[in-house]
Amino acid sequence: MEYVSTRGGTGAVDFEGALFSGYAPDGGLFMPQHIPLLDRDTLRRWSSLSYPELVKELCSLFVPAKLVPRNVLNELIDRAFSRFRHKNVVHLSRLKDGLNILELWHGVTYAFKDLSLSCTGQFLQYFLEKRQKHVNILVGTSGDTGSSAIESVRGQKNVDIFVLLPKGLCTQTQELQMTTVIEDNVHVFAAHGNSDEIDEPIKELFADVNFAGKYNLMSLNSVNWSRIMVQIAHYFYAYFQCASSLDTTQLPMVEIVVPTGGGGNITAGCIAQKMGLPIRLVTVVNSNDIIHRTVQHGDFSLAESVKATLASAMDIQEPYNVERILWLLSGSDGRLIKTLMEQFNISKRLKLPEDLHRKLSETLGSCSASDQDIVAAMQRCWEENQYLLCPHSAVAAHYHYSQPHSFLCLFFLSSIPRCCLAPASAAKFQDALLQAGLAPQIPPEISALTAMETRSTPLERGQDWAQVLRGRIEAVAQQW
Repeated sequence: MEYVSTRGGTGAVDFEGALFSGYAPDGGLFMPQHIPLLDRDTLRRWSSLSYPELVKELCSLFVPAKLVPRNVLNELIDRAFSRFRHKNVVHLSRLKDGLNILELWHGVTYAFKDLSLSCTGQFLQYFLEKRQKHVNILVGTSGDTGSSAIESVRGQKNVDIFVLLPKGLCTQTQELQMTTVIEDNVHVFAAHGNSDEIDEPIKELFADVNFAGKYNLMSLNSVNWSRIMVQIAHYFYAYFQCASSLDTTQLPMVEIVVPTGGGGNITAGCIAQKMGLPIRLVTVVNSNDIIHRTVQHGDFSLAESVKATLASAMDIQEPYNVERILWLLSGSDGRLIKTLMEQFNISKRLKLPEDLHRKLSETLGSCSASDQDIVAAMQRCWEENQYLLCPHSAVAAHYHYSQPHSFLCLFFLSSIPRCCLAPASAAKFQDALLQAGLAPQIPPEISALTAMETRSTPLERGQDWAQVLRGRIEAVAQQW
């Protein structure tokens, strides 16, 4: 299994090469050269597997045993999930009105990114120890990625991590989960800008090939293939939990609803679909609706500004993983994707070619939710189930509640089960709960954050953020 750039301008690399890269040298994103297709017997055999076992099976398809022996891969994944609070790692809650919520947030930081980043951290450590190598990780975060990335590598001697967060645009809990980690290898920057703005200096440093090479820069954002790979398991697990029976002549369909920001998770769903999993995918967004407009109208263009919403981790205007989805749907046409993305990078506007838009709209459904919709979904879910949703999970629930009422579907043999992915615990979004008139239920680990020492470096408007980052990376390197 080798990996190629979505823009076709760089040679193929192995899994280790993709793991230690951010963007590909030509500005694209790494994807597997071939997507394995699973037969019905394999799907039936996998249907009884636990979530960790599914992760192991899927990763073994993309990580050759000559790079990581299968027994070692299994050990790394077991170690990655050892800190999760739920015995099954993830959990499906079956609620009233056919609402199935797949809780992906039972890791250390109460967010779904713990799943992929805990594994990625173990893969990194394996290769770093083997190669006696040191890396500098750059991460921009809209809320949850930063803390999950920090937890995956904190205290490791051969890694330094540099995290940029948008000051005041994360929740207090999200910010404290980053700024209270006082470790020599953790460097947090509080930037006075939005999520898209903090991505710019990171892109600039990766684009400086000499600097990136000299200081072994890498990314743990969802530009990193390893994160996408692990997330493919969400879809297989959701399918096996919700499918009525796999003994029918034709395997049943399951609809999976995916709250979407940068697009990494929905990309994993598209890959699962390509692998033969019979799922219908729906990408759901907040008022920052570029993905919704792209699916519905082929309009991949920026709005005038990022809107601050209750689902703050999804307040993103440039969902970079859309490039991966378009590459998949174009038949791996790197030349086309290069042309389209260069056009977008110049004008920030792109009208998809008609054929590509048709394929996208056949692959994905989409929906956008306002803050009012989010609050209404949170309230209804509580009233009917005494179950608290985070605002991002509520975007998915809004889609579910907006569909024809489930009892009507009982009259149709073709009714399709639906599973909504829940990316974070409601405990991280106390202000949103209060706006919905709901009482937060705060775990002691989160309550304790407010009394802890914090550390971060401010990045003010008008500063050259890329230059500040360069200086810190160079200073840290001198200590080695």
